Amino acid sequence: MFHVKQRPGKGRTAKAERSTPAGTDAGTIAADKAVALALTPVSRETEVRLDRYLELLREWQAKTNLVAPSTLPQLWTRHIADSLQLLSLAPHAKIWVDLGSGGGFPGVVLACAMAGTPDAKVHLVERIAKKAAFLREAIRVTTSPGVVHLAEIGDNVDRITGPVDCVTARALAPLHQLIGFAEPLMRQGAKALFPKGQDVEAELTEAAKYWNIQPKLHQSRTGDGWIVELDAIQRRG
Repeated sequence: MFHVKQRPGKGRTAKAERSTPAGTDAGTIAADKAVALALTPVSRETEVRLDRYLELLREWQAKTNLVAPSTLPQLWTRHIADSLQLLSLAPHAKIWVDLGSGGGFPGVVLACAMAGTPDAKVHLVERIAKKAAFLREAIRVTTSPGVVHLAEIGDNVDRITGPVDCVTARALAPLHQLIGFAEPLMRQGAKALFPKGQDVEAELTEAAKYWNIQPKLHQSRTGDGWIVELDAIQRRG
């Protein structure tokens, strides 16, 4: 049984900002961006890339469901900052794999942030063709170091060649399934960082039925969620 202790005060500011009724007007977007960049500061060059990325996302959202429509006014806090915070948990990681990239969170965001890092690369694995097409365009317009793999997650992970420093996935599957997807990469030394919600305790308990794990938990900067860090795993039985 895993027990998660809520640290007082963590995440409440960002959550309060998001709970305010908001539209998609320029003022609301600018305010949301300011909150996000205060939580997860980036260089001016990265900020420009992220602006291009979100402009493209808003264009494609009209024809392809990339994010929940209710989160459009809070793209910076709900998605950008939530993705950027992973970098501080793996500061030396250069090669990332994002499983089930969807609209590009966290994969495209990570690629934008590491665009100036020598030898950096983000593998974005996505099974839906329309979303994979969007991801390729996002990597192109932001000139970021990403490679898009159109494939089922379980089929593709074994085919990623070369070293991988960190594997991640956001809003994809329960933790015990994510560990199974990541297992081939973790066997080769990759760290796993999996953002999870408030039900992380239940997911950890379920995962422990299938895996021997010693998770490290990091409370999210952007709300009441958690990031599960795993350095090693082993199948039970």
